[in-house]
Amino acid sequence: MLSPARYLLVILLSLIGVHFLLTITHEQYGNAVNFSHLKDKLSCSTSQGTTHSDSFIESEFRNTTERKANAAFVILARNSELNGVLESIKMMEDRFNRKFGYPYVFLNEQPFTSDFIKYTSDIISTKAEYGVIPPEQWYQPEWIDEERAAKGRWTLQQKNIIYGESVPYRNMCRFNSGFFFRHPLMLKYDYYWRIEPGVKYFCDLDYDPFLFMKDNNKVYGFTISLYEFSETIETLWQTVKDFIHKYPDLISEDNAMRFLSDDGGETYNLCHFWSNFEIGDLNFWRSPAYMTFFEHLEKAGGFYYERWGDAPVHSIGAALLARKDQLHFFNDIGYKHDPFMHCPTGLPHTKGKCWCDQKENFDYDGYSCHVKYETAMMPSNSARDPSV
Repeated sequence: MLSPARYLLVILLSLIGVHFLLTITHEQYGNAVNFSHLKDKLSCSTSQGTTHSDSFIESEFRNTTERKANAAFVILARNSELNGVLESIKMMEDRFNRKFGYPYVFLNEQPFTSDFIKYTSDIISTKAEYGVIPPEQWYQPEWIDEERAAKGRWTLQQKNIIYGESVPYRNMCRFNSGFFFRHPLMLKYDYYWRIEPGVKYFCDLDYDPFLFMKDNNKVYGFTISLYEFSETIETLWQTVKDFIHKYPDLISEDNAMRFLSDDGGETYNLCHFWSNFEIGDLNFWRSPAYMTFFEHLEKAGGFYYERWGDAPVHSIGAALLARKDQLHFFNDIGYKHDPFMHCPTGLPHTKGKCWCDQKENFDYDGYSCHVKYETAMMPSNSARDPSV
């Protein structure tokens, strides 16, 4: 007869054997009694969700994939640009959006073809909407003096200015300057990320730039800044100065005029943010201040009489109407739109697993305005310039 001690030992060994057998044959049982799982269950938690901290050179930002901004990518493209669009959004999906899941809005002055819709929707991880731009937002207004406009196009063509002769390019610049954020498909969103056909994104993003913009009250983000062709905007700055004189109350107290001008606003140094990459606040563009600014430029006719681009228009609007701390340089986003590239260097390059060549970074090239941006962002102890 077994003694009580031996009897208990047999029972204990039997239970251990059964436990071992269940652990091997039943995965759910094995997970349930896993030590790490039990430890998590027994430990105290102050939050039901998980939050990850990402360090920035400029600031600290907390991010979670469970929280999203009211935002979308916006792509202005023609049907003929399908291959370039696929290249761009494939990189965006791989670098960022497959994890964060933001929708796309495609815009075109003509209806998109079934092939364009099929192939773009096949490659993205979320939903997409396809819209036609209303004619009044795209085509040259009837009040424009076509004889004067044609003369301006001919003059720029003779000077070999890129797109100097193009009316569609002027349509695009005007649309991006004052209408894309008012398109019906964009009205439900608060933030946007502009994508162009045939661009490259070189680095993995493990945080959400939209939430970074929202949480830090930023209105405009960029990666590349450079000089504009002076021949395309001969009267733009005088038109801006007229606006400043007429609406001084709309100019931000702590603006970034030093990015735009080297002499307190008397002349324009031609610096602008390259707007083919933008992450921005749609409600800033919709604001009374910016809409007043755009309408002032629109009435001057410079989009067609000259070749005013949306890049200087957006840059001047953001630099003067927002505070300078509401602008943001996305140093950790590797980006190329031929022929220029921003490639993160040092730690951001390593952290982002970037595959761009750091030696080709455009930031400190002689044609770049990045040094002027850095200077403009420095604290200034001087009194506000009365001309601003």
